[in-house]
Amino acid sequence: MKTQLLTERDIDIAAAILREGGLVAVPTETVYGLGADGLNPAAVRRIFQAKGRPQDNPLILHIPEAGWLARYCRNIPPSAYALADRFWPGPLTMVLSRRSVVPNAVTCGLDTVGMRCPDHPAFLAVLRALDRPVAAPSGNLSGRPSPTCAAHMVEDMDGRIEAIMDGGPCGVGVESTIVDLTTPAPRLLRPGGLPLEALEEVLGQVAVDKAVNAPLSPGEKPRAPGMKYRHYAPKAPVTVVTGDSRRTARYILRQIGPRTGVICFDEYAGSFPGCTVVSIGSAADAGEQARRIFDALRSFDATGVDAIYAQCPGDAGLGLAVANRLKKAAGFQIVDLGEGERT
Repeated sequence: MKTQLLTERDIDIAAAILREGGLVAVPTETVYGLGADGLNPAAVRRIFQAKGRPQDNPLILHIPEAGWLARYCRNIPPSAYALADRFWPGPLTMVLSRRSVVPNAVTCGLDTVGMRCPDHPAFLAVLRALDRPVAAPSGNLSGRPSPTCAAHMVEDMDGRIEAIMDGGPCGVGVESTIVDLTTPAPRLLRPGGLPLEALEEVLGQVAVDKAVNAPLSPGEKPRAPGMKYRHYAPKAPVTVVTGDSRRTARYILRQIGPRTGVICFDEYAGSFPGCTVVSIGSAADAGEQARRIFDALRSFDATGVDAIYAQCPGDAGLGLAVANRLKKAAGFQIVDLGEGERT
């Protein structure tokens, strides 16, 4: 298959490809998505084939405004509109009860669906031109680090899909925050580009699902993307080291060898001689860490390292999302120095 490279001006071309059942990589403010007509089950199934995505991992429907929610969702609580009014367009996905018009191919058989309004002018224009929702997970091959620029999409999807729209680098850098509004109390299913603290300003207390910090139990069905499987992983195994940044740096220094990769904060970039080091921003700047984390994870595949150690931010603000992505990349292989170093 020949993959077309589109610009942000090629709105009608992208919409036509989607209308005909094709797949288009679309830019968002979070990461690039792999889009299909969300009401076309055959097109949606092609997303799973192109990515090698597990068949029980549900997708998110993207819409251009909150006024479309009632087309695809039922029993919509007032909190959904309050969140949309505050944070849409933006990096927030709400899990709501779905209407029957939403195909099982999108929800993987769940009676709920994740809904999002992305904050990227080109993608919003495509949605309006198509006049249908677009189902779109992150555009990477399944398990790989998510794509934050068109070059990443070309790496993973060239020859697999009809088109890639180059909308520039993603400003947020991690996927959307997912909150479940069908439970008795709002529940955070995936931390992302909207901090938990911002959700709580609107919703009050929000429960944090166990899948944020630990793997699901065997056989447990994920209610949203990113909950169950190892994600975001480079080829070399990753170990995440949590705790005070000075202590994590000292621990990692004791582990490194000539074929070790290190992901660290800028303040420690010169602390690991003789190995491959990628810094992701200041220890105090979780926003910059979010923008750089997937590029950092991808970069090691060209280096030949056989192990990667990563300093991990705390859980405040966007740090929770960065920590979640690192832990997923590591398959929850974590060294916790919070109560004393392990040697």
